[in-house]
Amino acid sequence: MTESEQVSLASGGLEATVSVRGGAVLRCTWHGVPVLRGAPDGAAPGDTGCFPLVPFGNRVRGNVFRFAGRDYRLHPNTPGDPHYLHGEGWRSTWDLGPVTRSSVVLRHTHDGTAIPYVYAAEQRVSVAQDALSLTLGVANTGPRPMPFGIGLHPYFPLTPDLRLQTVAGRMRDEAPGWLPGPPVATPRDLDFRTAARFPDRWVNNGFEDWSGRARIVWPERDVALKIRADSVFATMQLYSPGRGGTEDHMALEPMSHLADAHNMADLGGLRVLAPGEGMSGTVRFALSRPGEGR
Repeated sequence: MTESEQVSLASGGLEATVSVRGGAVLRCTWHGVPVLRGAPDGAAPGDTGCFPLVPFGNRVRGNVFRFAGRDYRLHPNTPGDPHYLHGEGWRSTWDLGPVTRSSVVLRHTHDGTAIPYVYAAEQRVSVAQDALSLTLGVANTGPRPMPFGIGLHPYFPLTPDLRLQTVAGRMRDEAPGWLPGPPVATPRDLDFRTAARFPDRWVNNGFEDWSGRARIVWPERDVALKIRADSVFATMQLYSPGRGGTEDHMALEPMSHLADAHNMADLGGLRVLAPGEGMSGTVRFALSRPGEGR
């Protein structure tokens, strides 16, 4: 198998292209309209429409954490970033499982060489009834319990009139090094309890107690998207470099845990999996016209 292997999925007006490189969704369109950031064939996972976060997401402060009396060290894996970022899934070539016209199963394993995690991950990507569904799971195949997490990193086109509606709890400030800071009051332009335009500025903040529901509307494209995430995805990360240049996108990342959760007393949503135990969850992205209320 090569990194260039791709699978095209289609159902009605929904089309998606999935790559074994990083287990990523390269692009997804609905009746020809991009609903994820589009990427060309062979694009690096970080430049795609969506990639998986496994066996955890985001960063660990100082690349060090202590768990069950052991110290663990990570190493930078992304140019220009001093921290290890987003796990091994997006950096690996996944194996193809069953493929149909509307679904594909991808599998990935890690033996503990790059990071101190030994695991098996599986992802199912499917399109049906105007919805893209992604199910991500991971099982601890190592010799000892470890704190695991999962997440998805979808990028959405950031048009001038994009509106977002979602409900979440406390927001984390951003500290130097793209790390999470302390809880702070949510600023007005990031309060999306009622639908509001996404701000045109740098955004990189985690939110606790996420409802698992969100709605994005592109009025100028006459497209609406509803996100429905399983309860395992209890936190949300919002990210955007702001509009301008070639990076007009924003990310709403369903995650099971907060950034730097490894260094929080309660593990910030990470789940301790004993050898042989696993966790999984599904996120569904449903498309409609703004006035249809699906």
